[in-house]
Amino acid sequence: MYPADLVRPMRAELTAVGFEELHDVEAVEKAMKKEGTTLVVVNSVCGCAAANARPGARMSLDNSKKPDNLVTVFAGVDREATDKARSLMVPFPPSSPSMALFKDGELVHMLERHHIEGRPAEMIAENLRDAYNEYC
Repeated sequence: MYPADLVRPMRAELTAVGFEELHDVEAVEKAMKKEGTTLVVVNSVCGCAAANARPGARMSLDNSKKPDNLVTVFAGVDREATDKARSLMVPFPPSSPSMALFKDGELVHMLERHHIEGRPAEMIAENLRDAYNEYC
């Protein structure tokens, strides 16, 4: 588990633009029962989360179509919430960071760590915008 002081600014990068933090299994279950589209970001302390994933997720919201719900779990911090969110992303193996778009509770688009690592935030944002334009 990472110290709260260490992850606070990493959490804030997403909550500042409207993401809701999910800290336990019940919060994940409640969030995933909402109608419409939900973007789930599995946040992480790694460098690719800082340089690519969080900026890409934020930039993706500059689009005419956006998910109805924005949520995040933090790998290495909110273990049970992260495990629950990842269980909804099957058949994709657990990875962090990662991003998943759900429509009415069904997984419709997935970005795994290997889609994020080494790619610029702009490319990640474009990938997400394409998914928003198709599903939102």
